[in-house]
Amino acid sequence: MLTTTQKKLFFILSFFMGFIVITSNYLVQFPVKFYELENLLTYGAFSYPITFLITDLANRAFGKKTARYVVLIGFFIGIILTLFVSTNFDDLISIRIAVGSATAFIIAQNLDVNIFDILRKKTWYIAPLVSSSLGSIIDTFLFFTIAFYNTGIPWFTLALGDLAVKLTVALIMLIPFRLLISKINDFADLKIKKLNY
Repeated sequence: MLTTTQKKLFFILSFFMGFIVITSNYLVQFPVKFYELENLLTYGAFSYPITFLITDLANRAFGKKTARYVVLIGFFIGIILTLFVSTNFDDLISIRIAVGSATAFIIAQNLDVNIFDILRKKTWYIAPLVSSSLGSIIDTFLFFTIAFYNTGIPWFTLALGDLAVKLTVALIMLIPFRLLISKINDFADLKIKKLNY
């Protein structure tokens, strides 16, 4: 049974997961038009890696099973609202973006949960870095293949540019992960103390 504090954290993580998925699915439609990057990068690459931070925080706070619930809630919020916010049902590419996003998200996030769980007892940065990096690789190539393959859009170069940014952001996300993990560790310690009384 989750305490009030645990429920609050669970709902915050689930809400932000859905919000980031919606934002990223909208932003992936817009290439970065500075420094001739339009064939290499979309704006979605900057926001999407935050989903792996959220998954890893949920995994650290609650464990693998509850982290999967956060992923599923974020998935349903994100995908359902994406259909209403950014899917143009008259445009095949827009539909492919929604399908690609859903498929890549659920596979990559579950991979992240499993890898993180396997590595959770290693040095603090190993689990989030490895799980986020491998999740990003799988997510990127699944999404871009499903969404843009054989459309005339330079999907492979966009995927490479997107992946480079995601891996960079995965490294940067270690900073908030480290800062937030102490609060989660305190939260976990509090739970242990209550069990001992």
